[in-house]
Amino acid sequence: MRYSYTHHMPYTDIDRAGQDWPVPNKQFDPQKGVKMFKAYIKDKIYAEQAGFDWIGCNEHHMSPYGLMPNPNLVGAVLAHQTTKAGILQSGNILPIANPIRVAEEYAMIDVLSGGRLIAGFMRGIPHEYIAYNEPPSESYSRMNEAVELIKKCWTETEPFGWEGEHYQFRAVSIWPKPVQQPLPPILMSAASEQSAKLAAKHRAIAGLLALSDMDDGRRSMERYRTFAREYGWEPGPLDFTVGLNCCIAPTKDEAIKILKSGQEYFFGVLGGGIRTAQKLVVQKTRYYQDQKTAKEQAKKFVNMRMGGLSFEEKMECGLMICGTPDMAIEQIHTVHKELGNARIGLSIKIGNVLDEHVTRTLDYLRDEVFPATRHLGEEEAQAAQ
Repeated sequence: MRYSYTHHMPYTDIDRAGQDWPVPNKQFDPQKGVKMFKAYIKDKIYAEQAGFDWIGCNEHHMSPYGLMPNPNLVGAVLAHQTTKAGILQSGNILPIANPIRVAEEYAMIDVLSGGRLIAGFMRGIPHEYIAYNEPPSESYSRMNEAVELIKKCWTETEPFGWEGEHYQFRAVSIWPKPVQQPLPPILMSAASEQSAKLAAKHRAIAGLLALSDMDDGRRSMERYRTFAREYGWEPGPLDFTVGLNCCIAPTKDEAIKILKSGQEYFFGVLGGGIRTAQKLVVQKTRYYQDQKTAKEQAKKFVNMRMGGLSFEEKMECGLMICGTPDMAIEQIHTVHKELGNARIGLSIKIGNVLDEHVTRTLDYLRDEVFPATRHLGEEEAQAAQ
């Protein structure tokens, strides 16, 4: 099993729930922000020492939910201060970005890191489109065209022009180009049918988040395999990564208390304004291809917080990694047995979980959990390559 580390870098010094969106930034204390950034960067660097294969950075706007409006700045710091871990940009939100700029900055990170970029191409969550005043209804078509353009930027050796539906450039020839040839690894979401089809078209590693149960995960993976076969290739275990929340403590009760509290803060305080904006986008636009998809995704979001399985049931079936180190090992075995994936992405700084608890979880992963689970999926992954 190969592991990636996600840290949203939240601003945790607010306690008001139910705020509108955008969340008023008068609540941001710059000096506290300085301390948080220093701690969060140090934490991400430490993840490499804890044995993570990839360190993730993501993009969010106008909310305390995450302090990375430009994850490439953080990725560049990590590229300079780490030596082995992949720099997972998960990633730039392509439909609201200039794809040439993304191609250039990703190439810079790949060169700075000596060829360690994992290029996340994301469509983003609905409220990002309000933040940048971009049409949500065009998100899929802009996403597809942006990916095609970025890939051409990385592979074309002569200047070229681009006349597309959404982007027009008279002449393009980016400097630098990525170290990894012909392309860096690409990661995209496969949460919905249309996302899965788009990701399969580009042979991307499929990211699966917010699973409501293991049947949901298997359906998502099989749907991705079906689309991939239509495009002439067969995904293996390394072509899937499953995102899970994680907290490991000396006792089961302590781990549950920490993670439950962090999740309630995440959804109740940090996520309040975002939900307001998302409802507006989903109701007023075609961010999702149809209402059926919109309802499915809304159900997943509700299940993450309070619906569907209980907290303890999610622990037992591997939908979160929570408990003692032995419990975490068993849960990861369950995930692999149920889904056959060879990658897991772990989020540990959930809401206002204390930094010392995050570090303790990282230490448990390094010392006990990773050594006992590294072998999972490796034989199958080697056979598929």
